Amino acid sequence: DSLQISDSESGNKETTSSRLVRLLLEEERPAEIRLLDKHVQPEVLDGLEDCRGDSRLTVLEGDVRDGDFLRTACRGATVVFHTASIIDVRDSVEYSEMYSVNVRGTQLLLEACVSENVSSFIYTSTIEVMGPNPAGDAVTNGTEDTAYKSSLKFNYSKTKKEAEDRTLAAHGEALPGGGRLATCVLRPMYIFGEGCRFLLGHMADGVRNRDVLFRMSRPEALVNPVYVGNVAAAHLQAARALQDPRRRERAGGQFYFVSDDTPPVSYSDFNHAVLAPLGFGIQDRLPLPFPVFYAFCLLMEAVCALLRPFARLVPPLSRQLLIMLNTPFSFSYQKARRELGYVPRYGWDEARRRTTQWLAEQLPAQRDKLRRK
Repeated sequence: DSLQISDSESGNKETTSSRLVRLLLEEERPAEIRLLDKHVQPEVLDGLEDCRGDSRLTVLEGDVRDGDFLRTACRGATVVFHTASIIDVRDSVEYSEMYSVNVRGTQLLLEACVSENVSSFIYTSTIEVMGPNPAGDAVTNGTEDTAYKSSLKFNYSKTKKEAEDRTLAAHGEALPGGGRLATCVLRPMYIFGEGCRFLLGHMADGVRNRDVLFRMSRPEALVNPVYVGNVAAAHLQAARALQDPRRRERAGGQFYFVSDDTPPVSYSDFNHAVLAPLGFGIQDRLPLPFPVFYAFCLLMEAVCALLRPFARLVPPLSRQLLIMLNTPFSFSYQKARRELGYVPRYGWDEARRRTTQWLAEQLPAQRDKLRRK
């Protein structure tokens, strides 16, 4: 059996989950896959009918913070993929809520795995547990051994890092039925592809700005986004490694960066790369010189802090988000290649084509929404 975990608040991780389920059905053909979510959309299941075969696809709707629910879900499973989290880089979600899902939910799931004799646990983390730090120190083609002075400012980054630490600490825990739990962590770069709500938001902003995308990152701030289909493939390879007695000892207790062969590009220029075929342009430069932009973000944060006793206001752009968007920050997938056997299945040209095609399908609705306002 395989157990696949997702959560309705997981943003683009939900896309990773559905792609992973398809891979499991097509290539592993397990007796059963259990899909956990707060709410499972019918179209997700409909999209898997063509590859289900003899595998049973069981949907369990519940909360990752419900220990009894998780123990029931884990009973009889051999592998857990934990992709559930609240993604928020604007700190608009209360910290207590984010902590309860991202950290407490992970801990409860780990405990359920141990009590129910689940042998393998793969946790979906994020590049943001690494940085960039508030100083904007750059990393180019970094590795898991890269020394970096992280100073996490987003609540999202903090909670994901604690959940990651708990996952790795659980590696080697004894199981009641014999054997030990094996865990590993995947740190994808910014995930793009079909279903990416962030790209959809950038396209909507561009539509409102007469088909000109806003530039929020300097061209030299190179990052390496990763296509969702390749992220799903990395999860499958991680599970295969943990299930293989010869590779389990090496991969267990490790974290791996997940990228692919997408050319390094700034976040804003990446948005343009996938939206240019649809007729979108992009601003030539940042709205303000970077130091002035940074000071403006500081002012907005100060105003929101002063008003907090009366209303919870969140600035549209924080200093840390501005730094993240303007810091060169790229990482290699070579460790995952060596130890997990991960090789990107989709090249940049195909990944871009698929992403642009999906965006083209969404564009009429965005234009119609603008016309109705």
